Amino acid sequence: MTSENTLDDEDTFKILIATDIHLGYLEKDAVRGNDTFNTFDEILKCAKQNQVDFILLGGDLFHENKPSRRCLHSCISLLRKYCMGDTPILFDVLSDQAVNFSNSKFPWVNYQDENLNISIPVFSVHGNHDDPTGADGLCALDLLSSAGLVNHFGRSQSVERIEISPVLLQKGSTKLALYGIGSIPDERLYRMFVNNQVTMLRPKEDQDQWFNLFTIHQNRSKHGATNYIPEQFLDDFLDLVVWGHEHECLINPSRNEQRLFYVTQPGSSVATSLSPGEAVKKHIGLLRVKGRKMNLQKIPLHTVRQFFIQDLVLSEHPDLFNPDMPKVNQKVEAFCQEKVEAMIEEAERDRLGNPLTPEKPLIRLRVDYSGGFEAFNATRFSQKFVEQVANPKDVVHFIRQKEYKAKVKGEEDVDFGQLLSHSSTEGLRVEDLVKEYFQTAEKTVQLSLLTEQGMGKAVQEYVDKEEKDAIEELIRYQLEKTQRHLQQRGVLTEEEIDQEIRRFRESKKNTAEEDEEVQVALNRAKAHRKERGDAPEDLDLSDEPDFSMDSDEDSAPPPPTRGRGRGGRGRGQTTARRGKGAAEPKPAGRARSQKASVVNPTQGRNIMDAFQAPPQRPSRGAVAAKSYTDEITIDDDSDDVSFVKPASRLTPASRPTQRASSSSSSSSRRGSQSQSQSYRGVTFDDDDDEV
Repeated sequence: MTSENTLDDEDTFKILIATDIHLGYLEKDAVRGNDTFNTFDEILKCAKQNQVDFILLGGDLFHENKPSRRCLHSCISLLRKYCMGDTPILFDVLSDQAVNFSNSKFPWVNYQDENLNISIPVFSVHGNHDDPTGADGLCALDLLSSAGLVNHFGRSQSVERIEISPVLLQKGSTKLALYGIGSIPDERLYRMFVNNQVTMLRPKEDQDQWFNLFTIHQNRSKHGATNYIPEQFLDDFLDLVVWGHEHECLINPSRNEQRLFYVTQPGSSVATSLSPGEAVKKHIGLLRVKGRKMNLQKIPLHTVRQFFIQDLVLSEHPDLFNPDMPKVNQKVEAFCQEKVEAMIEEAERDRLGNPLTPEKPLIRLRVDYSGGFEAFNATRFSQKFVEQVANPKDVVHFIRQKEYKAKVKGEEDVDFGQLLSHSSTEGLRVEDLVKEYFQTAEKTVQLSLLTEQGMGKAVQEYVDKEEKDAIEELIRYQLEKTQRHLQQRGVLTEEEIDQEIRRFRESKKNTAEEDEEVQVALNRAKAHRKERGDAPEDLDLSDEPDFSMDSDEDSAPPPPTRGRGRGGRGRGQTTARRGKGAAEPKPAGRARSQKASVVNPTQGRNIMDAFQAPPQRPSRGAVAAKSYTDEITIDDDSDDVSFVKPASRLTPASRPTQRASSSSSSSSRRGSQSQSQSYRGVTFDDDDDEV
């Protein structure tokens, strides 16, 4: 393989990739308040030192949907410091920018604005933490976009069909098609993929000459039946997928053997939970693209606070202590103290020689005290390390395998042990619990008017974003709609009313109509909150729970509580176009009607009394592996690992569910796929030394 200096020529794109920066996380914490801003400073400085062509962010630039003034001020100051200047931009935008940035009042790339001097353009999709909300559908990225600091792309407002139109870039002879899709609720996007309602558009000309780069911010690991996006759902013409939202750093590209594209998961740049996935060393990526080949170099982040975590199962140390020993609690506490002190010493050794790393590390000891042991005072224990660790309130965390009594007569047949294991490994969320509860309670307290998905979304908004009117507005809106439906049908008897309500409810389940109802109700709730002048109270996040706020690793122990948040057709123009128009704001929700009394069907019943595993939804059609005439070859002539993908031919059964990937007809798409594809070269470096 050629050297990096040789690669950095007039035909090579240099792209800095990062995801999940979470600016403003714990910004009120006395010790950790500046962590996210320091790391963002390091990321931007690295981009400037390496003279990258642009920065690609994979969502969750901000931790809060409504970042504080301090957070916005720090972000804008850093972007202005590093991304503005007289350095010339060496690539061109070939696509219709009015389509790529249709949601902006300035629908063109920021470096072509005659009023701005941009030296490093930033392209970003939104994540679930900073997703568009409110009647106008705005997010923090839209503020940065209006200021000319960030190019916000990949946004879709439709709940029925998504067309992902790429930003077409060219540098020298290299053509790069940049696809992106901002965060969408996983269940909705999963259903749209299954129903072939997601289309990735392709240029009409020279399709095989484009390097196709896709940025997505969704669950990659499975968090329930449909609470994730399988890699197999993505189109096989892609070359590299930058996967956001998952916080564990898996930045080395891995190949999907069915679709034969590569996936890189940079992970977060700050630990937002004290869980094993966050303990992996944090990196960003320096991506070089030349023609159809790429090189990805991982760069370690030095300003990230160290995090060490260990698990301790007391029952596995019978030689040291058992529940019947005298003063066993003191012995267990002393043993735990030795473990914590050892982790602190390891962190200090690891930090030597790196002045950018914060002094106080994050330490977490998870103690399983099953088997008759008792938990000691965790607060008093943690106070011993106030001056040594950054999280003195939760150094130790106790867990225990619960034992359940035999079921009471008449109770649903539910394996609670299996449910606990299911929720721990797959990360069930609030809306999952609501859905499973009502599915289990089919015969007793099943919803007859509302839908499980709609109620789950309303509860999620109530929990995650403190929209206190979300549930009430959803009930009121669906009640009004059902009453109008019954009046139009002219039903009179009680039996006819019940039957018509059931039919009406079933007709809109898992459809775009249901999504629209939920969104209208949420918009009404937010509008009423604004009328009252209410604002969500600031949460004190210093005492952090022992689970990921995003469920952003493959096997987070307990279920996450953080919610998951929420393309036009390109014309292939050869010159950049600056449109003057802007998308019209969404109409406000309907006026609030008179309240109606609604009986809570679950009143007096514990939600844990009626659980069972969710039924498996029909999954998308399995895709057969492609057949090849040659095998993958590995180049051993250099230190880097080089992958060369030979020409491929699709078998007749390899793509049972065909989606259009160009503005031409579906038949032309199938014809283009049957042709042999050009080679794809992939290399990546394991060297942790920063360039």
